[in-house]
Amino acid sequence: MKSLLLASSALLCLSTAAEAQVISAARISDDIKVLSSDAYEGRGITTPAEQKTIDYMVKGFSAAGFQPGGDNGGWTQDVHLRQFVVSDPKLAFDLPGGGQIDLHQGQEITVNTRGALSDVAFDKTPLVFVGYGVTAPERGWDDFKGLDVKGKILVELINDPDFAEPQLMTFGGKAMTYYGRWTYKYEEAARRGAAGVLIIHDTDAAAYGWDTVRNSNNGSKFDIVRPDPSKVSPKLESWISHETADALFKAAGLDLAALRVKARSKDFQPVPMNVTLSGGYKVTATEITTHNILARLPGTKYPDETVLFTGHWDHLGICAPQAADKICNGAVDNGTGIATLLELARAFGKAKKPERSIVMIAFTAEESGLLGSEYYASNPVYPLSKTVAGINMDALNVNGATKDIVVEGVGQSSLDDLVAKYAAAQNRTITPEPRPEAGGFFRSDHFPLVKRGVPMLVASSGDDMVKGGKAAGEAFSKDYTDNRYHQPGDEWSADWDLSGLVEDATLYYEIGSVLANSHQWPAWRDTSEFKAARDVTDTERK
Repeated sequence: MKSLLLASSALLCLSTAAEAQVISAARISDDIKVLSSDAYEGRGITTPAEQKTIDYMVKGFSAAGFQPGGDNGGWTQDVHLRQFVVSDPKLAFDLPGGGQIDLHQGQEITVNTRGALSDVAFDKTPLVFVGYGVTAPERGWDDFKGLDVKGKILVELINDPDFAEPQLMTFGGKAMTYYGRWTYKYEEAARRGAAGVLIIHDTDAAAYGWDTVRNSNNGSKFDIVRPDPSKVSPKLESWISHETADALFKAAGLDLAALRVKARSKDFQPVPMNVTLSGGYKVTATEITTHNILARLPGTKYPDETVLFTGHWDHLGICAPQAADKICNGAVDNGTGIATLLELARAFGKAKKPERSIVMIAFTAEESGLLGSEYYASNPVYPLSKTVAGINMDALNVNGATKDIVVEGVGQSSLDDLVAKYAAAQNRTITPEPRPEAGGFFRSDHFPLVKRGVPMLVASSGDDMVKGGKAAGEAFSKDYTDNRYHQPGDEWSADWDLSGLVEDATLYYEIGSVLANSHQWPAWRDTSEFKAARDVTDTERK
């Protein structure tokens, strides 16, 4: 497949209202190769790799003809975060009868915090099983039933109550809602004053294996700077392996399998476990500054109206310090996205100047919880009321052309209509998300902007491969999730087939060109929960 990266067949000509441009698989591949090389050490934020990444992206944007788009006429936006480093964790479950289950970081448990500014200690702190840990009054759902959990450790299942029994349709069936995300579990626990959360890992329900959990929780954690971080995060944010959970519930005299079934019902009652947690860990909390990277191509007619292209530049850095291969290089996640940002900048830079301004943003700290995009959405360089829409790129296709394209959160906005139009020109159709239970719509940098009413598109190649059909696509996806996602195996390969990525980038360019060379404003559907936020900014704009 090396020839696919180099041959002219890997160049796709774009037919737009402006002029023909070329998207190059070879240039995209070259950028990914550099940005995911060991020299960049996994693009960890606040490491020497951060400035390397900024320098590389700025050089590419500048060469494409874009201008600095960040703070004070520069290329970056300062993002102020608090960094939490946990060290020397020593924890154990205290069992009925006097025994203990020792817990080792990365084996039975992951130990982190974003809610404590100093060392943490537990002394026989009670555990309570709270099912999915959800309070959803609009659905008539409350897993806590009035129980005071202040100062306790909550043991919870990942995903939504509908996951294992989608026909219940209490939470939208198989498709994950925000209540199913681990971020929600921690937030709700903090609102109730709980001391910590232990999320029971389940590969299917989480949509990734234990290796991914371990690698994602093996370093520093970050959050925006808050006066009292315990208001939004408990002092223990943790996952336990399913084997550890099985042993814990058995030792407590509880039937975890039966409790999983009970947790799917509105009638579920929280269960004190007669088990406690003891031990502690050291916490170092420091304030740091990382950076979003912004590049701007000013519009000729409506320069104060902005079309966004976004993708996160960061990854996990040195994620496996004890392994032979220590670096999570992040070639697919998200070397593909930021390399495509650069390639789209080249295409727009060579075309007729747009009527609206185009802004490229490479966000920081996505892997820490969408913090770079959350910071931008809270402190926008360009007013959100005049931000027309955006396209976010994260972990793009490296396996070849497809017959379909998947829109995350399809049905939310009129951007779907543009996808359908330009996908049809490529002989592709929109298909439903193959794994809606994975909650993809809540897991990337578009979401903080979406919550504030900005229509954002997340669309990429589906699983129906031109060569090999759905079986091949599903096999590629499974192999990536099992063996590469958030693991050292996510590395650049000369054997990639980027023809599908080129088609996706073409579609992004076509849609971006339409938005940047018109005065139309994409709209949320009347059924979208994000329409109300846009209605407010529409009033501000008018």
